[in-house]
Amino acid sequence: MPDQSRMPVPVSGTAAEAVIAEAEETVRAALAREGRRVRRACRKARAARRLLADRARRAGRRADRRRTEEQRRHLRAEKARQELLEHARRLREASGGSILECFRTVADRRDPRGVRYALASVLALVTAAMLADCETLADIIAWIRHAPREELEALGCRAAPCGRTVTRILALVSPRALSRAVGAWLARAEEKDPVAFPVAGPALLPQVTCDGKEVRGALRPDGTNLFLLSAALTGAARRAASGAIVLADREIPAKTNEIPEIGPMLLELTAWFPLAGHVITADALHTQGKFTETVCEKLLAHYVLTVKRNQKNLYKALDALCWAGASRHETRDKGHGRDERRSHLVMDAPAEIRALFSHVRQIAKVIRTRTVTSRESDGNKRTRVTKTSTETVYLITSLTSREAAPEHIAAYIRAHWGIENQIHWVRDLTLREDSSKVSAASRPANLATLRNAQLGVIRQHGSNDIAATRREARYDNDLLHALLRLEPAT
Repeated sequence: MPDQSRMPVPVSGTAAEAVIAEAEETVRAALAREGRRVRRACRKARAARRLLADRARRAGRRADRRRTEEQRRHLRAEKARQELLEHARRLREASGGSILECFRTVADRRDPRGVRYALASVLALVTAAMLADCETLADIIAWIRHAPREELEALGCRAAPCGRTVTRILALVSPRALSRAVGAWLARAEEKDPVAFPVAGPALLPQVTCDGKEVRGALRPDGTNLFLLSAALTGAARRAASGAIVLADREIPAKTNEIPEIGPMLLELTAWFPLAGHVITADALHTQGKFTETVCEKLLAHYVLTVKRNQKNLYKALDALCWAGASRHETRDKGHGRDERRSHLVMDAPAEIRALFSHVRQIAKVIRTRTVTSRESDGNKRTRVTKTSTETVYLITSLTSREAAPEHIAAYIRAHWGIENQIHWVRDLTLREDSSKVSAASRPANLATLRNAQLGVIRQHGSNDIAATRREARYDNDLLHALLRLEPAT
């Protein structure tokens, strides 16, 4: 008997159609899932391609920006270099040549037989080393010994001179001749506006400040200290142009002081820098009748001088005057814990004052009130302490009220400190003159003149940041050559 369980079960037409429909639905669902998977894959692929394209475009734009910025940087650097060279060219033409031409005017005391290194080249190498941030003589000699050949050739040497040659030349050069050469070279590069006489009204005139300085560590052969008297171009106009510049200096002999030397120094200065129409300021030590006559009659200049008790009769006469009707000008400086107020009382010089001193046209009384705030400690706590001091100073000037108002006289008084702040202080601390151990022969005076020269070339170049400029010149030959006003390499 056949197995009935294995026999096909008859399916009705409706059931078959349902099975077929279900199968078709399954197939369609599978196809739909596959289509969605394919579309998702396509979308992901397109998104990946777009991402890659965007990354490529961004990378290309970054590369373009880098190239553009690099081109702009190169253009800016080239423009700055061209401006540097152009400024150096103008200074070179104004001063009559490079620093080599300056030193070629210095007489060479050596026997010409066997001379291998020109005096001008050795002095230019020393100046270049000082501009390249070398302070001690040992550093200068080391810089010269390791200077590249191109640098040596630009300064007129085929090989580096040895240290003995450098020190011997610094000892042989006349300080007076070197000072004259440097002062004349710097003075020629100064733009001078002619002073019209008579002046139309009160105005600031160009100012020359005179002051002396001890070169610490330097001794003369007789054991006395070395003192140098300097004349620097200062004033409001010079400060705007980057700072004071020394135009002349002179060594003070051992058995005298600055008084007999200041007149001859200024008369010598007029040979390369006429002082007519300038205002000469100096310390109270130089409030002397002979000096005022030299300034007004021989130099055709003006003076503003402080009066202290070294001129007893003049000081007493000024102190006894009634200043109630004088013109007043007040200034105030505040900072670093100090508050300083200055009252300037200015009036025409009365007959009794003019009888005591020649060429006096106006007199001034300056009352300085300084308030200093500091904190003092007793070991346990710090307390705030305020101290106030008052000082009265008298001045005389050959400027009339038509030539100088009270505010102008106040400006001349303040600018007088420019030689201390911008010359002596910078030489002492930035250029380390106080720590110099050079003390033999003429080397200290000559190195002091070369320090004045580097301050002058940096400031005439347009910078007043001496330390930063010297650091840059140590690694930038273009800047160093521009400061030395050398012809650019072809």
